Amino acid sequence: MVKILLVDDHELVRSGIRLILEGISTFSVVAEVKSGEEAIRYCRHDAPDIVLMDVNMPGIGGLEATKQIARMSENIRVICISMHTENPIPAKVMQMGAFGFITKNAEPDEMVRAVHKVVAGQKYIAPEIAQQIAIGKLDLGDSNPFDQLSDRELEITLMLVTGRRVPDIADSLNISPKTINTYRYRMFEKLEINSDVELTHLALRYKLISPDFL
Repeated sequence: MVKILLVDDHELVRSGIRLILEGISTFSVVAEVKSGEEAIRYCRHDAPDIVLMDVNMPGIGGLEATKQIARMSENIRVICISMHTENPIPAKVMQMGAFGFITKNAEPDEMVRAVHKVVAGQKYIAPEIAQQIAIGKLDLGDSNPFDQLSDRELEITLMLVTGRRVPDIADSLNISPKTINTYRYRMFEKLEINSDVELTHLALRYKLISPDFL
């Protein structure tokens, strides 16, 4: 039996995914949590085989949680699920140790296929995302400016553009507000912008976030 942990801050999304997975006799959804912190705590005590992880959540979010769980145990395999289909998000989650990446609009069959492949030890990226990553590596034109950000800078960017305040981000990541602002100004310099408003506009332009998310 494949033990699966669902991680998403929206109960409706978790319910939909659970419905899909419980239709497979060899899958068992052993728990549902709504944050990266809860996912890490669960995995420390009751290791599931698969973690289906939403990328964008309150707190430390799915990126940092994926990295910590991947370091915790090679037997726990994370599949990230996200509305972010544009790089650098898919490439980043794989770099952080995820075994798979699918989009939130994936068909049920694709989700089941992803779990089967990852359980078998194979990496899985949704075909349209894999093609996009491959094309991006060959593209000599307009590159994505967010590619130049570090993992931590990208993580903080996602929190800022979804409305998180600097003190809240600092509390979530267990670092000082001063350190968050240092990262923030470094990001502004790399992206050649001057404010959080410009950061949000740039994130929208390069589809790091969806207009529906704001």
